[in-house]
Amino acid sequence: MTLKITPLTGSVGAAVEGISLAEPLSSEQFEQLREAFQRHCVLVLRDQHLAPAPQLAFARRWGEPMVSALLSKLQLETYPEVIQVRTTSKELVSTEAWHYDAPHTPVPPKITMLSAQVVPAGGDTMWSNQYLAYEGLSPVMQGMLEGLRVHFRAVKLARSQGVTDSDLPSAVHPLVRTHPETGRKALYIGHADNVVGIEGMREAESRPLLNFLYQHSTQPDNIYRHMWRAGDVVMWDNRCTMHYAVHDYGTQERLLNRVTLKGEVPA
Repeated sequence: MTLKITPLTGSVGAAVEGISLAEPLSSEQFEQLREAFQRHCVLVLRDQHLAPAPQLAFARRWGEPMVSALLSKLQLETYPEVIQVRTTSKELVSTEAWHYDAPHTPVPPKITMLSAQVVPAGGDTMWSNQYLAYEGLSPVMQGMLEGLRVHFRAVKLARSQGVTDSDLPSAVHPLVRTHPETGRKALYIGHADNVVGIEGMREAESRPLLNFLYQHSTQPDNIYRHMWRAGDVVMWDNRCTMHYAVHDYGTQERLLNRVTLKGEVPA
């Protein structure tokens, strides 16, 4: 069966129709999904209503599931490779800023998948295409960024999980990373709270540049904003998109099952 792939914006995201993820995919279906994923970076599959077992089975088609140490408290007891994203107070939420998943680790995840179980009014998630962010820079700026390395630190995530600043995990990665499958280059940055600076630069030198790149990479024409419905499955490429989870739903219940897949050392 040929899938229906519909772009959701001119820059990032596509809706997929014509399959049920609760059933095993044929090789042809998976290849269509893979090609769409590489082209659009974010795939949205409505009305799937996936339980943890079929979500994991689908995820394993793409790679090896992993769980960040900082999120181990959120693992499902019967399916420890699945974590549950639940309602938390706005003051403690770590995802209400543009970010990549786990850039503070030596080997960040390559793909993240969310399966919506309970959704509130609100609670949208946005994604920004970091291929286009890089490609929108002038050739002179692109050349200047080559070879620079960014020091990431998990400040927001650690605070949300009650970890003290003295125990914050951190890692250093290229400011411009090359996708291992598409060969395209993407900006690899994050919110100022989670980025210490550029390796070898003073704070006064690196901060203005990082602030400019952060604002440049999240322009409206680079963004898809998803309004969740129960049953949605959304997957995104963590090597070329940043995302932002909007917390505008107060204490309403919000429950999403998340699986992340082991990636590669950014290069």
